[in-house]
Amino acid sequence: MYPVISGARGTSHAKIILMGEHAVVYGQPAIALPLLTVQTQVTVTTLPCQQFLLESDYYSGAVADLPTQMQGFKDLIMHLITAHPNSPGFKLTLTSQLPAERGMGSSAAVAVALVKALTNFYQDQLSHDELLDLANIAEKATHKNPSGLDAATAASNQPIWLIRGQKPRPIPIKMNAYLVICDSGIKGQTSQAIQIVKKKLIESPQAGQTTLTKLGQLAYKSREFLAKNQIQSLGQAFDAAHHELQKLGVSLPALDNLITIARQNGSIGSKLTGGGRGGCFINLLPDYASAKNLAVQLKAAGVRQIWIQALNQLN
Repeated sequence: MYPVISGARGTSHAKIILMGEHAVVYGQPAIALPLLTVQTQVTVTTLPCQQFLLESDYYSGAVADLPTQMQGFKDLIMHLITAHPNSPGFKLTLTSQLPAERGMGSSAAVAVALVKALTNFYQDQLSHDELLDLANIAEKATHKNPSGLDAATAASNQPIWLIRGQKPRPIPIKMNAYLVICDSGIKGQTSQAIQIVKKKLIESPQAGQTTLTKLGQLAYKSREFLAKNQIQSLGQAFDAAHHELQKLGVSLPALDNLITIARQNGSIGSKLTGGGRGGCFINLLPDYASAKNLAVQLKAAGVRQIWIQALNQLN
């Protein structure tokens, strides 16, 4: 038997894409921010029998019987069990504050928390790169062709700059402003959105590529705005990015309507975040009072859940 630590824990957190969703899949840069207060936690407790169980809001039972939509987690857990012959039985208890299918990286957050919990349980020492490699076992099964952005941000306490094929790296933020992150209440349709973008690039390759290039340029500009406290410029970049994402076909009229309401109630700039076709949108506000006021207005307009993040807390 391995010397294990019963009660070992692993935590991770939500993420939002500030700039570059969809374009990052095609080689453009993206910026993602960790939401450290929106957490996922996994606890591992030993069992007296050779069973491997998972308990969560979505499923409770044997790891071997995890449903198809949780295949990535099954692959990851079984990989780690196989790497530790004679592992004692255990129960994984998963709790998460992240809403699923909202573009906040819920599957990556679970994957990172699982890796951390089980490596703590087995008393393994992992490098950051090894942690990401393991988390991406689950992400590849879940998303087929992930950019790596979700796992990188779920495992980081800092804003992330990512270009596909390169190592993610932290970027500085020197901005005294607030993000109001809103769950539209509409389930995001990431796989559908990815197919819409693919179709766009096949049917109108020049227009589609121009849009992706513009999104990449906005990511480069936004990185500079964040470092120089250029709030108005970043807000304009948000609006421009949302316009380009609309052209790709990954927004929805209901999402656009909520974004219009946000702009009418003090948002300096607003855009969808994540895969789109629902999910979340983000808004830039100059101070906490205006962020709170916008949250009240959007709640009245039907927004389900709202988080306020001070950007200067992410330095």
